[in-house]
Amino acid sequence: MPYVDKQKLYYQDFLRRENNTRHHRYDEELILYDRVKSGNMEEIESSVRMFTSDLPGHLSDDPIRNYKYMFVASTTLTTRFSIEGGMDEEEAYTASDLYIQRMDSCEDVNSIVVLYRDMLTYFTNSMNLLRKKSVFSKPVIQCMDYIYYHLHEKITVKLLAEYVNLHPNYLSGLFKRETGQTISDYIAGRRMQAAKNMLLYSDTSCAEISSILAFSSQSYFTKQFHSIYGFTPNEYRKRFFRSGFNAGDKSEKNQPDKSADR
Repeated sequence: MPYVDKQKLYYQDFLRRENNTRHHRYDEELILYDRVKSGNMEEIESSVRMFTSDLPGHLSDDPIRNYKYMFVASTTLTTRFSIEGGMDEEEAYTASDLYIQRMDSCEDVNSIVVLYRDMLTYFTNSMNLLRKKSVFSKPVIQCMDYIYYHLHEKITVKLLAEYVNLHPNYLSGLFKRETGQTISDYIAGRRMQAAKNMLLYSDTSCAEISSILAFSSQSYFTKQFHSIYGFTPNEYRKRFFRSGFNAGDKSEKNQPDKSADR
């Protein structure tokens, strides 16, 4: 007879309802690891707060052992997402081994949390650097970073040119030469990638996504999304919502890469 059966599951479910507790939702965890995959350094502290909250799970009655188990689980998922994002497999697995070996010698919860922050920083920074690995000039990298963190705002060539202190025409030509894309196409691609992630990992409505990402209208957002992924936003969510690490891959196979995801 298996150790875990329906009776045990129902009892634990009852206790959680009585104590008004829950685990982190699946989409919440996917967002955390997608932050690592995308090299989002600004969200490291919010990810650490998730790790130290009361929601991750009860894996052991011993607090230190409980955090160690959670550390191993989180490091394993962080490693997998980083590899999927393009990190060298051997480097990722070796880093994972080293962090888990170091964790094994931690003697209190605080030292585990400090090491967890270090682990997230290492992998997130590695992915951030990987995004810029191609030979791009400083102004182009600055523009990419600005676009990444301001997708919710209207972004123009003039604004970016002022940000990097270059003439708009010169910046447009430089960006096109180095990336193979116009600035407007790159911005559109980043917005589409962000929209796809929101459809996959959140309950935000399509109208809200369109507004949050500064599309001119919901109908324009729907038309552009369909042209890239082969589904309307609503169809895409119904088909792929919370469907796993590589959610949505099937929708993009055998299609030209129009998303400009970098």
